[in-house]
Amino acid sequence: MTASHGIASARIISVMSHRFSFWVDAFGCVLQLSSSSEQARGVLDRYIFPGLPRASSWPQKPDADIAIEEDGAEFHLLRASAVVASATRPEELVPELIHHVDEAVVAAMRGRYAVHAGVVQVGESAILLPGMTHAGKSSLVAALLERGATYFSDEYAVLDGEGLVHPYPRPLLVRNGTPEQVPKLAETYGAYTSMAPARVGSIMALAFHPEEGWRIRPVPQSAGVMILLQNTPHVLAESPALLGVLQKAAAGARCWQGYRGDAADAAGEILRLVE
Repeated sequence: MTASHGIASARIISVMSHRFSFWVDAFGCVLQLSSSSEQARGVLDRYIFPGLPRASSWPQKPDADIAIEEDGAEFHLLRASAVVASATRPEELVPELIHHVDEAVVAAMRGRYAVHAGVVQVGESAILLPGMTHAGKSSLVAALLERGATYFSDEYAVLDGEGLVHPYPRPLLVRNGTPEQVPKLAETYGAYTSMAPARVGSIMALAFHPEEGWRIRPVPQSAGVMILLQNTPHVLAESPALLGVLQKAAAGARCWQGYRGDAADAAGEILRLVE
């Protein structure tokens, strides 16, 4: 889906006046989402933070301007008017679209701190599953949703100054054993998406090793803090307040580290531990 510039960009300029736009405020990052067709606008509305309010106008310049433009037989994904990806259907642009939205929101967050982690809620507490991209967070979150957990995120644990974790309600991007990511809404798994923050009850750093199966051990909260720190995006890692926020997040949590095998089996083990 890599896009070319030049002629494609020139053609896009001709349709810029026929736009469907809305604005979303995500953690203080104002996103302007635009399209040149109702079909592409529907894709943006369905997959960009479903559940967050939409505004038909905004009084200030957005932090990020992201668009899907139709150009003959192709759709182009634009960020700040530059083509970053192309596809024959707008739905095929969704994984790249979500990655660009993530990048913009994390860089512009105000009063929040993002950690790479899948997050679900069981009971009144949240479970954090730290891990960088390709760590298998999405498949594990999906397996937990199928077992009744409430969805927060498959990529970021968003923490406030008191250490509470807030939902980052983007669609899951699951691979299902293939290199291609497929967007899935939480409702696909029969799960609810939380819209309220929660206390962190558990931090589980689980590396995927099929040959190891389920083998984890409890670790102290100080180790949990270090695990979260190691999974903090570089753009936020230098914040002087970050360490204190992570300490507050881990203060009431039980922490584990180890290995897991199949996501479905691991989800059952996780729920047995926390319930």
